[in-house]
Amino acid sequence: MILIVDDKQENLYSLKALLRLNLYEVDTAASGEEALKRILKNEYELIILDVQMPGMDGYEVAETITGYSRSKDIPIIFLSAVNIDKRFITKGYTSGGVDYVTKPFDPDILLLKVKTFTRLYRQTKELNDIRETLEQKVEERTRELVQANRELEISNGELQQYAFIASHDLQEPLRKIITFSRLVMERFIENIPDAYQYMNKVIMSAERMRNLINDLLSYSRLSDTPRFNSCNLNLVLQETMADLEVVVKEKEAVLHISELPMIEAIPDQMRQLFQNLISNALKFSRKDTAPMIKIWAELTDEPSFEGTTAPTGLYCRIYIADNGIGFDEMYLEKIFQMFQRLHGKGEYDGTGIGLTIVKKIIQQHNGLITAGSREGEGATFIMLLPVKQSVIVQTEPLG
Repeated sequence: MILIVDDKQENLYSLKALLRLNLYEVDTAASGEEALKRILKNEYELIILDVQMPGMDGYEVAETITGYSRSKDIPIIFLSAVNIDKRFITKGYTSGGVDYVTKPFDPDILLLKVKTFTRLYRQTKELNDIRETLEQKVEERTRELVQANRELEISNGELQQYAFIASHDLQEPLRKIITFSRLVMERFIENIPDAYQYMNKVIMSAERMRNLINDLLSYSRLSDTPRFNSCNLNLVLQETMADLEVVVKEKEAVLHISELPMIEAIPDQMRQLFQNLISNALKFSRKDTAPMIKIWAELTDEPSFEGTTAPTGLYCRIYIADNGIGFDEMYLEKIFQMFQRLHGKGEYDGTGIGLTIVKKIIQQHNGLITAGSREGEGATFIMLLPVKQSVIVQTEPLG
């Protein structure tokens, strides 16, 4: 609907007739005050406003209209036969008008202006409605996500508590099974080969179950909210190697470890990451070949596994390479999935969770992990981590 504001009835009548003849819905007001009252009650697509009126003139009315949030976007065309000087036209635009038409005017030109401004108003209104709808949906979705996140935190807390209790309750009978089975082996069946062998299988199965429970518990703890600190990876790696000292000596492994950088990380999780990867390198070694493990790192400004190095880069690439049995890269995604194994339990011990834990740790540190390998030629695991946790890798993990 179009609102015509003019204090002269003959002007209202002629404009109203012209617009209605062209199928526009029209409303009229004989003063500025009346126009403002109508604007508060009705919705208009365009206002045609006379400049010189008793009481409030057209400029004052326009300034008031554009000051209302409800009506600020309604286009205003000034129409005047008296105030046609440049300064009055300029004042019309600064008061909030979109056009200033002087009398006498060409009816066809005025109709074109009316058609253009009403169309623009409708389009603007549609866009604003869409924007408001989108903003509302975003707010609703944000509230839903916040609520879901709270519920997830509660659920994670309950799950961790359950995992701790369950692991404790499961560990106790397993300890007894292992302890008493060993007593039976040593005291009663040491000289009975078949019974000794069967009992040994019982103990090995119980120990595998204990390792599985420990790994599942470790994985569940990774859901905690991360607390990053400045982390000296060299110290973390030294502690890890101290824990693996016995296995390293038994395997006669050779390690080449280069200086690693300081990064923001969770030290306990990084220790577990190194332990899992190095343990795998020791476990999946070739027969009659001493394991050789090389660990090094480099800084880069590119969140990529192959970017150029930079002395003060934002990201750190850590490499752990070995000369073990390797694997076919067609199974690259599979090796990071829980309980996925490329070899039977009879060939190599393990729970099938170690690399899943490694990937979870990398993700919790906002990083990426991948690996390169060929069967019989060893494997190289590459981890990309932000040096500062304010920098987050945006690429999807390749593993």
